[in-house]
Amino acid sequence: MPNASMSPDEFEGLVQRAYWELPENFRASLENVDILVEDVPGLEAADAEDLSDHDHGDNLLGLYVGVPLIDRYAADPMMPDRIYIYRLPILDICDTREDVVREVRTTLLHEIGHYLGLSEHDLDRLGYA
Repeated sequence: MPNASMSPDEFEGLVQRAYWELPENFRASLENVDILVEDVPGLEAADAEDLSDHDHGDNLLGLYVGVPLIDRYAADPMMPDRIYIYRLPILDICDTREDVVREVRTTLLHEIGHYLGLSEHDLDRLGYA
């Protein structure tokens, strides 16, 4: 049972709010990226090519699936990248609504960092690991 309680709709609203609170120029850099909310990691986590730097299982709060910007070639056609935010693992580590708001924002920024090409080490130094 999660420590913090929140409906799926309310949680998704927090993810949307965290997205819209990003600076406009930062949001503009997120071209062709879908941000999805799931209750728990599913097949996308199991199918992701490289989870070696991520926590597995219940500790996985979010996941970026795609080709980081720094690894792309201009002419390559690309499917939309995906950022997954996992509701139940986040609720499980949070005690209050404020904790959830903070963790959603941190997790979203962490996964956007991977989209931009930052490593776990880079994100740790920036305080988003």
